Amino acid sequence: MANPHIIGWGHTSFGKLDQVGLEPLIRDAALPALAMANVDAADIDGIFVGTFNGGFVNQDFSASLVAVAMPEFRHTPAVRLENACATGSAAIWAALDALESGRVKRALVIGFEKMNTLPAAQIGEVLLKCSYVAQEGGTPGGFAGVFGGIAAEYFQRFGDQSDALAAIAAKNHSNGVDNPYAHMRRDLGYEFCRNVSDKNPLLAGPLKRSDCSLVSDGAAAMVLSMEPQSGAPSVRWRSRTQVNEFLPLSMRDPTRFEGAALAWSRGLASAGVSLADLDLVETHDCFTIAELLEYEAMGLAPHGQGARVILDGVTAKDGKLPVNPSGGLKSRGHPIGATGVSMYVMLAMQLAGQAGAMQIRDAGVGAAFNMGGAAVANYLSVLEAA
Repeated sequence: MANPHIIGWGHTSFGKLDQVGLEPLIRDAALPALAMANVDAADIDGIFVGTFNGGFVNQDFSASLVAVAMPEFRHTPAVRLENACATGSAAIWAALDALESGRVKRALVIGFEKMNTLPAAQIGEVLLKCSYVAQEGGTPGGFAGVFGGIAAEYFQRFGDQSDALAAIAAKNHSNGVDNPYAHMRRDLGYEFCRNVSDKNPLLAGPLKRSDCSLVSDGAAAMVLSMEPQSGAPSVRWRSRTQVNEFLPLSMRDPTRFEGAALAWSRGLASAGVSLADLDLVETHDCFTIAELLEYEAMGLAPHGQGARVILDGVTAKDGKLPVNPSGGLKSRGHPIGATGVSMYVMLAMQLAGQAGAMQIRDAGVGAAFNMGGAAVANYLSVLEAA
């Protein structure tokens, strides 16, 4: 069976977009995607929307906002998907299922979120709904506290990893300078990321502000098709994998992302490739400790030895396997519903040779890993230039 293609994409700037409403945000991502794909609204058979919300905005029933933003979609079927921080990937998966079933010929996927609508403490409370609330809902510091606890346990078992976490933060902020869509286009430098200061205080456990992704607003969109489109770029799936994990951290080893590791092993095998065949990876660095544990889940290092991957320069932009040349969530920002779609747009740009200053030379095969919660909903795709 033929593999689905990405034939167009759009991406708003990520940031604190106080003056931008939901409808303009949707429209500003969707219109460029349609234009790049060389299709009209009438050519779209289904719309798949990813947005978490959870109380960030009063408006729900989000899929129906697309037709408000773009009246030409008045009668086009639309549905909203949600899966915590992997909400964007959930929308992509639903679109791909519809395409592969034959029910839909072309699909529009839109991920969006407005997070900066609440005070910081309330934002933390909303995000903690993505944890196991019965046990973790009162964690001080919100999700930073959850991952701060993971980092503290990892440090206790394997030693202080502050050098590695600072190197991950510095790498991603340096990469993000070249990303025109990034929330923070500033090279913070290793020394700033390594040391506690007034501007970089400890927030939770060993995690400093520079270890945490940004609270962002933004949107991203893609047009998907089972076939290439004349006059449009084309990037296609080689494999896609979803693996779930226990939601409560108490039911598993929090220092080991076992569900993510299974997604990686299954996804690479299904694609018929190894890590050595990948030219880049976009991965879910909601916190620097997450990227470190994802190195181990990928198979770049054994459990407890992920630090050597970043300290040896393996994942640098000019390293053996560049990870997050877009700047990742650390620099690009993390508007929950948009994040997964954004990761795929970043990867598609690379594989189509349209990533500008972010471009990895001769990128032909890459992978995107997007997770919901603390590696609970794990989505991996291997994509290639078509």
